[in-house]
Amino acid sequence: MQVSDISRIRKPEIRALHLTWIAFFICFYTWFNMAPLASSMLRSVDWLTRDDIRLFAIANVALTIPARILVGMALDKWGPRRVFSVLMVTMALPTFVFAFGDTREQLFISRLVLSSVGASFVVGIHMTALWFRPRDIGFAEGFYAGWGNFGSAAAAITLPTIALMIYGGDDGWRWAIATSGLVMALYGIYYWFAITDGPTADTHKKPRKVAALEVSSWGDLVLLCLFIVPMVGILSIVVYRIELMGYIDAMTAAICYFAIAVVVAYQIYQALRINLPILKKGVPQDDRYPFKSVAALNITYFANFGAELAVVSMLPMFFEETWGLTAAAAGLIAASFAFVNLFARPMGGLVSDRFGNRRFVMLAYMFGIGVGFVLMGLLNSNWPLIVAIAFTIMCSFFVQGAEGATFGIIPSIKRRVTGQISGMAGAYGNVGAVFYLFVFMFVTPTQFFFIIAAGAFISWAVCWLWLKEPEGGFGEEYVISSVDAEIAREVAVRRETEKELADIFSGSETVALADKGSGLTVTARFRDFETLRAALNRLGKRQTTPAA
Repeated sequence: MQVSDISRIRKPEIRALHLTWIAFFICFYTWFNMAPLASSMLRSVDWLTRDDIRLFAIANVALTIPARILVGMALDKWGPRRVFSVLMVTMALPTFVFAFGDTREQLFISRLVLSSVGASFVVGIHMTALWFRPRDIGFAEGFYAGWGNFGSAAAAITLPTIALMIYGGDDGWRWAIATSGLVMALYGIYYWFAITDGPTADTHKKPRKVAALEVSSWGDLVLLCLFIVPMVGILSIVVYRIELMGYIDAMTAAICYFAIAVVVAYQIYQALRINLPILKKGVPQDDRYPFKSVAALNITYFANFGAELAVVSMLPMFFEETWGLTAAAAGLIAASFAFVNLFARPMGGLVSDRFGNRRFVMLAYMFGIGVGFVLMGLLNSNWPLIVAIAFTIMCSFFVQGAEGATFGIIPSIKRRVTGQISGMAGAYGNVGAVFYLFVFMFVTPTQFFFIIAAGAFISWAVCWLWLKEPEGGFGEEYVISSVDAEIAREVAVRRETEKELADIFSGSETVALADKGSGLTVTARFRDFETLRAALNRLGKRQTTPAA
């Protein structure tokens, strides 16, 4: 795939790519509609404090963690078209509540629910993987993510102007936020009718079970269970902060901690329930994959995307306070961090495609992130503003490139569970964001940047030890194992059976075939007894007709 191919929108895969990155762009625009308007909120609402805004920033990424896990499972079951459309429409509701909320509690809860829209990233990653070949996937995923992620920069650039110039007044920020939610809902409806899950009906590969990620060995199962704990356990930080600020009492906090522990235990139970029978039976050699690579990419995304979310949330205020800028000017400059998405992510994916070694590219980018944040940690008001902007752009270049390289690898690890692997890695990006934003409450911006740099260097070391070059990462088609082929045959038989059922029960309003776990269930609904009896007669004739 060439860069020039991006303009060939008549090609189905290119059209799908553009439709999908626009959806992601709108979701991220809506997701990050608070940060550039934070100062306006504080000036217009006298009952809000700076600590409230920082808490809202944590809430803005909190539920993205479980949402990405659940969305990853939903993707493998229902496909990205349905999931993306439903997500955009439903997440418009908390956007409206946040826009017009008149209490701290309303703003906090709506922001917490709205954080689920951050799972949109995982949806588009899966959709893009369905449309593009392995050798082209790095650039395609990078372009999708880069231009979609630019939504956060576009929000920082445009929302202060929309709030001040178009709407104006003390409530301008409210109408600006509400507008972003409306646009997202309308595009969600359009996306449902505008795209399909891949070029053919069988492009979307489903695992037999989506309740938990399948692994290939007993050691991988132990590692999977260990990685489940932080994905949900990190929410305890949010609960702690909420209780500390007086939003909830000690009893409510204890209930929340217990609920988090229950969810963690349930996720581990699901992992055991799905994988124990598989491992006891034995995983065919051609169906195995290294879960350590998934673990390594989880940690890299913690360090790169987690850093991006955290930095984007605090950078406008950092520039505003450090160099004495206006909110609009600070938002515009801070947007340079996300602006780099337009070319850095696609370049990261393209380099991953062209270099011939996706692992080396990943390592190079993670090391660059560490160096970049060390330089940002040296910034203060004594530095010229232009130098600060240059350091910000350079650091962002490595952050976005590393994100593109991460998802240049993921689709080639295990095709059948790409949704769940993407969801897990994506969730760890938000684990990183919650962790970093929590740390930011107790440190200076300088210390904050150094801490992020340390996280990047640790991630680099983990990748060096665990990350393996994916099999078939530069092929024309994704690797299909014997288990994949068996599942495909089962799907073909199911479809043929459904066609026969539809023929037998042709007079019914609905015919559904479902696997309840203990056996198959056929459900048919008829308008009247005459239609039912006609269907039964057809069934009887089929049973008494001698075989040819």
